[in-house]
Amino acid sequence: MDTVDPSLSVAELVAIVDENDNVVRSATRREMREKSLLHRATYIFVQNCKGQLYVQKRTLTKDYCPGWFDVCSGGVLQYGETYEQNAYRELEEEMGISGIELEHHFSFLFEQFVWGDVWFGCYDGEVTPQPEEVESVHLMTVSEIKERASSGEKFTPDGLMALDKLLQVRQISPYSLSQR
Repeated sequence: MDTVDPSLSVAELVAIVDENDNVVRSATRREMREKSLLHRATYIFVQNCKGQLYVQKRTLTKDYCPGWFDVCSGGVLQYGETYEQNAYRELEEEMGISGIELEHHFSFLFEQFVWGDVWFGCYDGEVTPQPEEVESVHLMTVSEIKERASSGEKFTPDGLMALDKLLQVRQISPYSLSQR
């Protein structure tokens, strides 16, 4: 059963990388998904002043983890795009958030599937979810995310891994992303 909307950027050219995160060629998004090619993506965590993260519920038309929660914004890098360009573009496209400073934290390899690049920003304001990609937005603390994921709610596995690594890198409380 294929619930993916075929018009969702399947012909978009994305960056294909090697095991060291060097771009080796371009491919369509469809080819990247069908052949499970190693590619790049950003993970943008945005927290409000209460220590809550903006968590997305993905639409059922997404080509990866449709209908699941995602603890961050982000997306696959287009061919020729930098991680930083992608982080700002994806945050504005998916959530309507612009004009905030994003802090780069680290890159990581997720299951020989994607090179992820993690960014963090603070924002208190309204969001405008992109209806093609984001069904809804929920404010959740880190502990709430962990409790809900433990109870069986579906969260993207790469997003949860990025969150765990971010918690370690920032040496922060499991209850928020605020610095200790």
